[in-house]
Amino acid sequence: MGLAVVLTRAQMGMEAPLVRVEVNVVRGVPAFQIIGMPETTVREAKDRVRTAIMNSGLDFPIAKITVNLSPAELPKQGARYDLAIALGILAASDEFDEAELAGLECFGELALDGAVRTIHGTLPALLACQQAGHKALIPAGNEGEAGLLREPSAYLVSSLISAVRHLKKYAPLPLAQPSELTYSPAHAGDIADVHGQSMAKRALLIAAAGAHHVLFVGPPGTGKTMLAQRLASLMPPLEEAEALEVAAIDSLSGAPFAPERWRLRPFRSPHHSCSAPALVGGGSIPQPGEITRAHHGILFLDELTETPRHVLDSLREPLESGRVCISRAKQQAIFPARFQLVCALNPSPCGNFDGDIRSSRATPDQILNYLSKVSGPFLDRIDLQVDVPRQPDALRHAQEVPDINAGDNTTLCNSESSAFLREKVAAAQAQQLQRQGCLNHHLSPPKLKEVARLDTDDHDFLVAAMETLKLSHRAYHRTLRVARTIADLEEASQITRPHLMEAMSYRALDVLLNQLREY
Repeated sequence: MGLAVVLTRAQMGMEAPLVRVEVNVVRGVPAFQIIGMPETTVREAKDRVRTAIMNSGLDFPIAKITVNLSPAELPKQGARYDLAIALGILAASDEFDEAELAGLECFGELALDGAVRTIHGTLPALLACQQAGHKALIPAGNEGEAGLLREPSAYLVSSLISAVRHLKKYAPLPLAQPSELTYSPAHAGDIADVHGQSMAKRALLIAAAGAHHVLFVGPPGTGKTMLAQRLASLMPPLEEAEALEVAAIDSLSGAPFAPERWRLRPFRSPHHSCSAPALVGGGSIPQPGEITRAHHGILFLDELTETPRHVLDSLREPLESGRVCISRAKQQAIFPARFQLVCALNPSPCGNFDGDIRSSRATPDQILNYLSKVSGPFLDRIDLQVDVPRQPDALRHAQEVPDINAGDNTTLCNSESSAFLREKVAAAQAQQLQRQGCLNHHLSPPKLKEVARLDTDDHDFLVAAMETLKLSHRAYHRTLRVARTIADLEEASQITRPHLMEAMSYRALDVLLNQLREY
């Protein structure tokens, strides 16, 4: 009997800090105590560990057992420490040589029969473990996540007794081998499936090329949701590092790894009754919300005016910073939230609106009151506001074969497939990354001034347009970023008046609000 130390890791947001499980077994009045700021599930490990050891045919020491989870100031929750505690007790009881635990991190929940069950957050822990140069014992059920590591470093354990036999060198455990992952485009539909709405399709192309946020404004049934669902088909696949980060977020959320989703951009579409903690993250133990689940992907908010205002306003800071900080009394967690926001709303509470206020059954005051559910600062953070009107002529021409030789932008976007437009997006993004190291939406004001310089006449034109629509300085910078993306799609080195005019044309809701105020 004596002291044994086993390594494991806690879970704090995307971080996986190292935890030392120090187990001391000495002669004395039999007792089993866990110290080091354990939560309820960790304290309950005493009964799970004792029963699992005994049902595995191993000897549970009749002694005074003290388990210290160090560092003590770090909150510990969950059953992920069960395996480490059990192995620490067995090592301190001389069941096997403690030296076999050196450089080995142990994770897993123990069932009463000694089986090792899967845990959440395995991938972030494995990434930190590999960075530290350690090996790991993980549940066999987490093999999919371990397969994302290019260098095998995780042993797959299915039961406590198999882990003991491995440490005694009786029966070595298998190493999780790297998975053969291939990218397969998702069947999210083709943008050519949408009849008409050429301006909205053009806006989607610009949004995909520059990572801009989009708001679709139009009556019910005009294709707003269908358009939003097809944005992902225009975007290039995730890079390996981005895909690994998305997989780590899914691991924290408890979602099983799906090889068929490898390098596909997340698409999250929460219901409009979603609460603020569910959207941005929260809980007494901070958990990722929908905006983190949409990291490197798309967050689609339909029926925007039905979403509570305070819920929408909780997105204002993450939209600017690309991350969300969840602070609680016991701990603070930072989650990534670099998503692309796509919204949709009806311009009138009655649903009847054809671009003319007189076409609506609601009065201008009723429409203003309806649209005021979305705050101005939130709308100010959306780059493209696109009108999606009813287009009866589009249905009349639905059976016609499109003319792909047409020269104007709207006709091209109305006829070309997602695959063809995705190539244009990739070319525009490559140009942006080569020029400034980031996409246009993420340009800082000093860098924007450098890459989106205007001549005097064009600058005066843009300032006059801002004054007419009563837009903020933030909207000025966002309009410049959109104009820069339009120029990149046309492979133009300088922003010109047509680029600015097209960028200003995507302010549909601002124009509508001004009309309502003057009516």
